[in-house]
Amino acid sequence: METILSVRNLGKRYPGFALEGVGFSLAPRRIMGLIGKNGAGKSTLLKAVLNMIPAEGGEVLMFQKDFRRHEKECRQRIGVVFGGIDFYPLKKLSAITSVTRKFYPDWDEARYQEYVRRFALDERKRFKELSSGMKVKYLLALALSHRAELLILDEPTSGLDPVSRDELLDIFRQLVNNGSCSILFSTHITSDLDRCADDITYIQNGRVLKSAQKGEFLSSFEHLRTPEDAGPLSLEEIMLRTERRERDGSAV
Repeated sequence: METILSVRNLGKRYPGFALEGVGFSLAPRRIMGLIGKNGAGKSTLLKAVLNMIPAEGGEVLMFQKDFRRHEKECRQRIGVVFGGIDFYPLKKLSAITSVTRKFYPDWDEARYQEYVRRFALDERKRFKELSSGMKVKYLLALALSHRAELLILDEPTSGLDPVSRDELLDIFRQLVNNGSCSILFSTHITSDLDRCADDITYIQNGRVLKSAQKGEFLSSFEHLRTPEDAGPLSLEEIMLRTERRERDGSAV
């Protein structure tokens, strides 16, 4: 099967925590949600995928190429947004954009201006003056303006109000539906994935517990239902019950 991103047997060890044998694949024109409780390894996994931290074993194939060997080329084709990063906090948005566009030969200024208007961004403001939600919107505007074929996003809707979250989810769905890109994003707001995800990867204690098409993923946790459940379990309820069982030492 053709893939945009393939992660195979990725590992990374820290004192008291380890990513072990992590693997999953993202097909073209799909949205994959990466879920797991805080500390499960979601951000560490994304950073290892992007070679922001050195992995210990395994490989990452992006656009069917070894990412570590072709990192510069691959980065031209991806957009990355990590929440909680305050780069150039004293710089105005206009100055950050001016520098950023020089790195991308495929920069689309008209598209960037469209997102500036859509997100109501004031380029005269300094980055540190933006709210958490507006910082995410600005970083997304940059990521979407060089025609990225793969978006890798860490908690992109965190800090956004419900209206802004819905707007971003609609944008994600539109991008994928029109064939522009594929999206991998981590989130603790599982209701976002109920709305827009095609595939789910669930990481628990540094290991992939399940990675599958959303329908198949949900079906694989049917054993967690009880007679009191009126309908299928949501992603949130699946996580709650799975983590409870893991904490209590029960089989998942």
